Amino acid sequence: MSVAERSGRFSHEGRSLYYTEYGEGPRTTVLLHGLLLSRRMHEPLARSLAESGNRVIALDLLGHGSSDRPLDAACYSMTVFGQQTIALLDHLGIEEAVVMGTSLGANTALEAAALAPERLRGMVIEMPVLDGALLACALAFTPLMVALSFGEPLMRVVQFGARRVPALPWAADFLLDTVRQDPAPGAAVLQGLFFGRIAPHRSERRTLQTETLVIGHRRDPLHPLSDAGMLAEELPHARLLEAGSIIELRVAPKRLTGEIAAFIDACWRPRRAARRAS
Repeated sequence: MSVAERSGRFSHEGRSLYYTEYGEGPRTTVLLHGLLLSRRMHEPLARSLAESGNRVIALDLLGHGSSDRPLDAACYSMTVFGQQTIALLDHLGIEEAVVMGTSLGANTALEAAALAPERLRGMVIEMPVLDGALLACALAFTPLMVALSFGEPLMRVVQFGARRVPALPWAADFLLDTVRQDPAPGAAVLQGLFFGRIAPHRSERRTLQTETLVIGHRRDPLHPLSDAGMLAEELPHARLLEAGSIIELRVAPKRLTGEIAAFIDACWRPRRAARRAS
């Protein structure tokens, strides 16, 4: 089945943000990528959901992918990313959408729900980064932030080489996109996030009434299953789905894609029926 695909851009606070739309129809799902990745990471999922009758929009958040990449760390925070998600809906004239995010995108979806709960028909939260991940994130991202900030000459050599690698299969190529980018904005993104809040406070999360599917997996200190389980317990209308691994949705997507598609279908039923299905 052929899926209509088109790209667009809009301006938020004077910065350009880019997105790709897949499919058509009144049921909209927004996909949000992980840290320092791009909207390309969700391309196969976007196509699959569009084939099921959804209009799917994959967004590049500020500092990522094709969107503007300012060097000012103050431009970057989870709250601002949540505002950009709602701004995308405003730009396209969309009243409600299901929002799915992975890692950074998962926390962004929570921020969007806290900012404008009436705009989210549902949430799919894959690999949230909450209390249980703080130490692992500090250990993992502090060296990366230092490398991008103070090792910029070396990182530019790496970037130069990565840009000369020919196109690879999708899974490898979208990861290589991160290395192809100018390292300086990546450092600004990490600095901005490092000193800001990572998600709405748990007291705020407990008030969110949005239907939610939380996806977590084991053996990953950056995205511990305990965080996913805690979030599923905190949100009033959430359930937990355990993935086999961090890469299941990318390399063997059939099961999880089916679960996500069924959840989205339930979100667009009349409210009471959707809640019973959840």
